Amino acid sequence: MAHTIAVLSQKGGTGKTTAVRTLADALRRSGVRTLAIDLDPQGNLSDYFDLPTDVEPTIAEVLTGRAKASEAILAEMIPANLRLAETELALGGRMGRELTLRRALTDVPDDYAVILIDCPPSLGLLTVNALVAADYALVTAEAQYFALQGVEQALEVIDLARDNLNPDLEWTGVVLNLADMRTVHSREAYRTLADAYPEKVFETVIRQSIAYAESAERAVSIVDYRPDLGVDYVALADEVLARLGLDAARRKLEPLRA
Repeated sequence: MAHTIAVLSQKGGTGKTTAVRTLADALRRSGVRTLAIDLDPQGNLSDYFDLPTDVEPTIAEVLTGRAKASEAILAEMIPANLRLAETELALGGRMGRELTLRRALTDVPDDYAVILIDCPPSLGLLTVNALVAADYALVTAEAQYFALQGVEQALEVIDLARDNLNPDLEWTGVVLNLADMRTVHSREAYRTLADAYPEKVFETVIRQSIAYAESAERAVSIVDYRPDLGVDYVALADEVLARLGLDAARRKLEPLRA
């Protein structure tokens, strides 16, 4: 049975989608079959995988019952586009609306070991659906002054989902993105998070670079486009695999860390 991870942030600009795209790539290179799900109406993850905006079916059709999850998988992901915004509004009037994604994902093939869900940059109904469907929540935070506040807001929604709908949901941790650890500001942001959540902050910090935007424009993983930066995500994937207990897969990442 797949380990399902909802990747979320309280706002945009924290490198969340890049994290999903590159983690999926690193996990696949470790031999872990990984499905990525774009749950953001902006469809940035789908763009990252170089899928057209008019692709069908999407996660919108899955959530409305017009397609099965297995039918919407393309290039090892389930895409999204702006139709998802309309779907979110339609779901708001349904009974059991928070369980829609969880029910839909029962159709995903059993040979996927990990499912990564790219949540929208808000803590609304789509994000709640992701958390109810997930086994784990992973929070991304930007290396800036309000990082702690953003993580606290995300944790409130995680706790809401756990207390009311998904008691088995675990918070696997928070990763600091867009960081320049040469600056006092980024180092203080990391220390603040580490002091507040000493067991939850990933040791790996993702360095800030324009190369991420360049690789996204070319639909190429940063691991290939800039291996010197890609090692950050290889290290993060190693930490994620450790927290999931998938130790055999970690050994396959070692050549990429060289």
